Amino acid sequence: MKNSFFILLIITGIQQINAQFTRRDTLQGGLRPERTCFDVQRYDLDIKINPTEKSIVGCNTITFKVVENTTAIQIDLFENMKVDSIIYNNRKLSYIRELDAVFINFPRSLFKNTEEQSLRFYYSGKPIVARRAPWDGGFVFTKDLNGNDWIGVAVQGTGASLWYPVKDSQTDEPDRGASIKVAVPNGLMNVSNGRFLGSEDLKNGYTRWDWEVKNPINTYDITVNIGDYVQLHDNYKGLDLDYYVLRDHVAKAEKHFEEVKPMMDCFQSKFGEYPFKEDGYKLVETPYLGMEHQSAVAYGNYFMKGYMGADLSGTQLGLLFDYIIIHESGHEWFGNSITSADIADMWIHEGFTMYSEVVYMECQYGYEKAQLYMNGMKRNVDNDKPIIGPYGVNKEGSGDMYYKGALMLNTIRHIINDETKWWKILHDYSVTYRHQIIDTKTVIDFFSKESGINLTPVFNQYLRYTAIPHLEYRITDNKLEYRWLASENDFTMPIDLKINGKKVRIQPTTTWTKSSLKIKKPEEIEVLTQNFYINVN
Repeated sequence: MKNSFFILLIITGIQQINAQFTRRDTLQGGLRPERTCFDVQRYDLDIKINPTEKSIVGCNTITFKVVENTTAIQIDLFENMKVDSIIYNNRKLSYIRELDAVFINFPRSLFKNTEEQSLRFYYSGKPIVARRAPWDGGFVFTKDLNGNDWIGVAVQGTGASLWYPVKDSQTDEPDRGASIKVAVPNGLMNVSNGRFLGSEDLKNGYTRWDWEVKNPINTYDITVNIGDYVQLHDNYKGLDLDYYVLRDHVAKAEKHFEEVKPMMDCFQSKFGEYPFKEDGYKLVETPYLGMEHQSAVAYGNYFMKGYMGADLSGTQLGLLFDYIIIHESGHEWFGNSITSADIADMWIHEGFTMYSEVVYMECQYGYEKAQLYMNGMKRNVDNDKPIIGPYGVNKEGSGDMYYKGALMLNTIRHIINDETKWWKILHDYSVTYRHQIIDTKTVIDFFSKESGINLTPVFNQYLRYTAIPHLEYRITDNKLEYRWLASENDFTMPIDLKINGKKVRIQPTTTWTKSSLKIKKPEEIEVLTQNFYINVN
């Protein structure tokens, strides 16, 4: 999917790049002409994975449109992987490798607005093995308790080019989806994204498993899951639900995965229809904790409530649901359907998805418990650096994008102070940008326009600076005075107080404001910090 803000991203990226970033970073994260000149329409992967050698061999057929005249394009493949050949119109193309980038040269100019082009990129090698998946990108090669090979991959942030040749930028997804054909040793199954098309015994000790995705898909979401799987199928209100679990875990999964149904009811009511109905919904048991692989959500939470049996909020409310099912499935709306163009804006994925946990809690257990859960997450915020990272160098910002991002959304909900309007805005945001690639400005503009409030200072303070807003107040001559201490120039944000038990809304700025509110002593004032993520003095 091409986006009108390519040029803006390039300029912003150049401005933010400095000596701490390497050429490798700019090659992976930047938008040079060899990337912006073409728009990927489809990927067709056909590979073989050898568990013994921990190796891959195969081909990716890349179909694309030319949007700017060019004689070269950039495709990415980690430098430890070998380029075997690149075929275009039955001819081998020349190329230049620079680190993880492959600059492919065409024998003649490719002109925009002509018919689609296609090339076959043959490659092989041993992909990086993750030390600590999914936090470190790479493959996991392990065995189940019965000694069968069990393999998975997670590459968010690291890059899909870790294991297959791809335009490794979130600015472009294959508009018409992808096919993923994976040959694995006989007796094993591969589960990938989308719908299962069938399998074929290749008569060489391998069976190929064919899958197809109809919708656009993030390149880091394309996945393989190899193991001794058993399929469990259900259909809930017209949506196909499929679960692929290890053979010994069928009984556990049948019971535990029932939570998917109330989750779907909740998310579809709040965020709109499941975005990938044509491709179905799957949970696939993996040898790592989890990942939001589109229509094939990776699940490794041991069929437990909470986060591997723990509650991240410290309230015990997190033990009411399976964190991985809810969080990773929330990404189907926020991250997979709505995607950030640069991982510097990854809060668009993680902040909204963290908030989807609060939404699920509210659907199931009510507003009060949801707010307790949300406020419990404050203990996980570090306020170490800005949530938004540097553009153009494939770098995320602070991990606070999860908890602080969700707390910011909860704050904005209470700034809007109209429950009907809030839920409509959240629903319309998800539907409006369905299957689109966006940036932070798009989010801010949408929420400001739909709420009728200029929320730019609020978003900027939470996303672009380390500190959260700090409310100062004092009593002078029995009158309440207040102001904000904030990094954002001209910061303003309403805040709710209770004065002698009565709720009052004030609108502080960064200069002292003397109100008409009569206060005799500080104990009469309660700042509603459970609704606004702020510091108070």
